[in-house]
Amino acid sequence: MKSSISTISVVLIFVLLSISLVIPNDSSDFDNFLGCLHAHSNSSFPIADAILTPYNSSFEYIYQLRASNLRTLFSATSRPVAIIAALHPSHAQATVVCTKFHGFQVRIRSGGHDFEGLSYTSDVPFIILDMFNLHSIDIDIESETAWVQAGATTGELYYSIAKKSNVHGFPSGMCTTIGLGGHFSGGGYGFLMRKYGLTIDNVIDALLIDANGRILNRESMGEDLFWAIRGGGTTSFGVILSWRIKLVRVPPMVTVFTVHRTLEQGATEIVYRWQQVAPKLPKDIFIRPQPQPINNGPNNRTVSVSFGGHFLGKTDRLIQLMNANFPELGLQRSDCLEMSWVESTLYWAGFPKGTSIEALLNRVRVDRSFSKFKSDYYKAVIPKQGLETLWEALMDIEDIFIQMNPYGGRMEEISESETAFAHRNGILFMMLYGVTWSESDGGVNAAARHFELSRRLYNLMEQYASSNPREAFLNYRDLDIGSNKSGETDFEVAKEYGAKYFKNNFIRLANVKAMIDPENFFRNEQSIPPLPMLATH
Repeated sequence: MKSSISTISVVLIFVLLSISLVIPNDSSDFDNFLGCLHAHSNSSFPIADAILTPYNSSFEYIYQLRASNLRTLFSATSRPVAIIAALHPSHAQATVVCTKFHGFQVRIRSGGHDFEGLSYTSDVPFIILDMFNLHSIDIDIESETAWVQAGATTGELYYSIAKKSNVHGFPSGMCTTIGLGGHFSGGGYGFLMRKYGLTIDNVIDALLIDANGRILNRESMGEDLFWAIRGGGTTSFGVILSWRIKLVRVPPMVTVFTVHRTLEQGATEIVYRWQQVAPKLPKDIFIRPQPQPINNGPNNRTVSVSFGGHFLGKTDRLIQLMNANFPELGLQRSDCLEMSWVESTLYWAGFPKGTSIEALLNRVRVDRSFSKFKSDYYKAVIPKQGLETLWEALMDIEDIFIQMNPYGGRMEEISESETAFAHRNGILFMMLYGVTWSESDGGVNAAARHFELSRRLYNLMEQYASSNPREAFLNYRDLDIGSNKSGETDFEVAKEYGAKYFKNNFIRLANVKAMIDPENFFRNEQSIPPLPMLATH
């Protein structure tokens, strides 16, 4: 059940009563910080309109607007000293220079779906650098490239491409309100991943602000740093201003489908078979199962699995391929819809058929909830007994969200060391677990109970998931797998979550960190610290 806007507003009033504003004791220090911002920004683009303090009437509105997880928003114990809603790249530069000089921590927010709220919460005095207003997109169809600013969303990118061409697309996320600054840097999954890989596999340049306030491109930052920000997350290394991407070719018409199968209709057998088949299907086919519990009354519970599919081609060819490779699903022509590629992005985002592509320009997520997410990678088929155990857990927990994203295709062709994203070879699929709840379910006070439910499911699947390390996806942040405090980054603690997010790439990432940010200015609870030996030089 979703919370109504009015309910959320009422709750926020009570929450704000218990939240402290982290403001320097000496107001002159803060005044000096504001003066620093003015001095270091481009005078042709005054920074005054970008500065929001707790005394601005719009401060709380902007703070909440792009805080997608109500759990982290409502449980925050402090607010930022200020929000710098940058209107020009120089505003972001000034924010870096001045927060560093005046001893504040900076949290970078591009408007995405931050599961743990690390882009807008901290336990030490901090500034939010909000990139949401920097969202220009420059498409060059002749070179099949584009420059995309960090605050742009996937929806805006898809819309901009479609306005220029009906035979170009880009492999990015399925939620259309994801901010591209962070989404790209962590990897970027989407329904084109088996054909074209991840977002980062199609990034060819970037503009980044380093800890000294310099704007660097690929040439000036060097290949080590360019490697690190493609899969290692940028918030450990700097502030992404924009990405240059390589567009990909798509047919004028694609086919999508959603097929539902309950346990009584053989869902267990189909999912068991899907694990074996999905990574080996032609690259043009992407099929994602999404199991969910169905409660039909007392003693009448079951699980329904929706198989969402995307094919870069028309229905006739898809039916042929599915009959030859995955007949167990029983895909019928009546299950399929043909549409343009950009219309398929709306389909995957959950919009009704016939929705105008103008909906892609809606930049703010409206279906916010309380949530806790976790992720896993699977290198071996979950046996039928394991699936049955999973179904039992789903029926017991109920408010659970699961997605199973297939690998194979292009994902198998890229080595684990080519980018900082290390979850490549030998993986059958990645699974996302999410527990969501509303204010009527207890809101922030019910967090502990829902945390326990998510951990129970996670522990239940441990025997089937990857191990040594048990891998996790950076863009699906999970503080359970290890975290530091807001104001420090202990290397031994970082190695715990670093191994799970980056595997053998972690040490190289820490090496790059020591070269680009030896003082560890850019940090959060799960950031990459400088490699100690290099950091001392």
